[in-house]
Amino acid sequence: MASIFTQIINGEIPCYKIAENENYIAFLDVNPLANGHTLVVPKQETDYIFNLDNETYNGLWLFAKEVAAKVQKAIPCKRIGIAVIGLEVPHAHIHLVPLQTIGDINFERVKLHPSPDELAEAQFLILGSF
Repeated sequence: MASIFTQIINGEIPCYKIAENENYIAFLDVNPLANGHTLVVPKQETDYIFNLDNETYNGLWLFAKEVAAKVQKAIPCKRIGIAVIGLEVPHAHIHLVPLQTIGDINFERVKLHPSPDELAEAQFLILGSF
């Protein structure tokens, strides 16, 4: 069965898309740690990030770098934190989390539950920074 990210990539599940090219997609996490928390995903469905071929792996990080710059420009924060956990969804992905403090990237804390309007506003702000 395809991962939820593959379903998003295939347009079967809607998302708040931030960026996309032929190999990668970035979209807002709907249960974020912070406003603007973005997931960067290769379109190639691979469970473990270190199982990606070198070209896809390197391209993923370059794409994430571009997206992170846009998120940081649009969402007030000190930095964009990066995390690769790999246990939540069986599809390689990078978390880009706007940070004010180191605690903002603690995945054990309670997640936010923004409304669709709040997610659309964050999407609008980030897209406006491209």
